[in-house]
Amino acid sequence: MFLLRTTRMKPWRRLAATLSAATLGVGLLAGCGSDSKDESNDSAPAAKSGAFPVTVEHAFGSTKVAEAPKRVVTVGYTDDQSVLAFGIKPVGMVDQYPNPAGQSPDINTQWPWVKDKWGDAKPEVIMKNGDAGPNYEKIAALRPDLIIAVYSEVDKAAYDKLSQIAPTVGRTKAEKEPFSAPWQDNALQIAKALGKADEGEKMVAGIQAQLDTAKKEHPEFADQKAVALSWYKDAVNPFTSTDVRGQLLTGIGYKYQTEIDKVADGSFSTALSPERIDLVDVDRIFVINDKADTEALKKFKLFTNLDAVKNGKVTYLLDSEGPAIGAAISQGTLLSMPYAVDELVKSAAG
Repeated sequence: MFLLRTTRMKPWRRLAATLSAATLGVGLLAGCGSDSKDESNDSAPAAKSGAFPVTVEHAFGSTKVAEAPKRVVTVGYTDDQSVLAFGIKPVGMVDQYPNPAGQSPDINTQWPWVKDKWGDAKPEVIMKNGDAGPNYEKIAALRPDLIIAVYSEVDKAAYDKLSQIAPTVGRTKAEKEPFSAPWQDNALQIAKALGKADEGEKMVAGIQAQLDTAKKEHPEFADQKAVALSWYKDAVNPFTSTDVRGQLLTGIGYKYQTEIDKVADGSFSTALSPERIDLVDVDRIFVINDKADTEALKKFKLFTNLDAVKNGKVTYLLDSEGPAIGAAISQGTLLSMPYAVDELVKSAAG
């Protein structure tokens, strides 16, 4: 069985600002007109009448989407799921979770919350988690009419290159650091780009109602400080309150350990040195890891000596294995959230 040993998205290195348009090369740009790719995803549902054109503001300016897109490429780690939520199958996507060599279909199209949406479609992988950046040649060859780079580390240089291939929508204008925007903002950013703003607002409202119900049914959560963490590269790695994992815990009513935000210094998580293990000495701990890393964490004495561990106040959630609750929480998309909230509340109340 394939074991995914990390739940932490490895930030890919920022492209140098000196990269120019010429770097794309004639061959890449020529790919925009290529007929070599399968067009099985060309039949995307049209947006309702009057939805286009739309202009979406983002971190790098604004982008006009003239008409309903049919060939969408997603460069954000989980943007494919938000696009799928509106019935549009991206022709290109990022492998957030490494797919085992030779395995088909891609594990990222097989999560319980997306499998039916993907059906038999096999999107092209245009970047793998940990790559230095997206494969521009592959993206161009897919002939997209819209590129979504919302839950992403795309910087201005990368955005400029992507924009030469097709209209590109970046992360929200208000997002100061990658991966720090509220999940609601990310969802609505993508919904607007697809001409589905009203539908997106309804989906977000439905998930928010689910979170509010959890708060109401479990008032005891409000009296507890919580943290979500992973064991990564032989260290305890807690997630910040602005990361979607932190957002979900506060969403169901917990107080979060916001001191982690200061240590993380703008990142979505941080590796704790042994002397700062006190930061996760809270009332309730949620661990997101697969079996091998969970077992390694349980052997780490500084962790096992925490009061929460001694008192049985730790919830261990499998990431990509089994029900993949950890993956659903970590992705925090319109499709994964309903499943993630239900399973998180069950585990917290247990």
